[in-house]
Amino acid sequence: MSCINRRDLALLALRAGTGAVLMAHGTQKLFGWFGGAGLDQTAAAMEHMGYVPGRQSALAAGLGETGGGALLVLGLATPAAGAAAAGAMAGAVAVHAPAGFFAQGGGFEYPAFLGFTAATIGLAGAGRYSLDHATGHTFDQRWMLGLAFAASALAAAAVVTKRAQTQRKAQEESGEEE
Repeated sequence: MSCINRRDLALLALRAGTGAVLMAHGTQKLFGWFGGAGLDQTAAAMEHMGYVPGRQSALAAGLGETGGGALLVLGLATPAAGAAAAGAMAGAVAVHAPAGFFAQGGGFEYPAFLGFTAATIGLAGAGRYSLDHATGHTFDQRWMLGLAFAASALAAAAVVTKRAQTQRKAQEESGEEE
């Protein structure tokens, strides 16, 4: 008879809470659930924020949040799930960064917290109460950890850099100075 492991139970609770929040945000973007805008309006907003093309950006953000969140809840492919969610949050941090840190002023506190939490779960692993554990860690190999985080970091850096270039070009065209 085995007793409940507090660490694994804590990882389950953290995965479930973080994943559910990410899924809710992602489904707002993709389907308009929970008072969200849906894909078309999110695409227009993404274009306005400098993420071009907007539809692909909205789809990537929505899938990163929804898919990453769902996989975190299940504890499946946890390194990839944490990396995908953290990468999606990096884009949100870039949008909110000019407003400072605290969320009450429109800052990046909240997306940064979600991103760091998802990344931490991806690094720590899902624990015993997960599909990763049930499948013998088939989708949770050591090499996947480095690959997932490297790919997510490179993709997030490319997207955020492209956004900055798009915004700079738009400023130059409108004759505004920084």
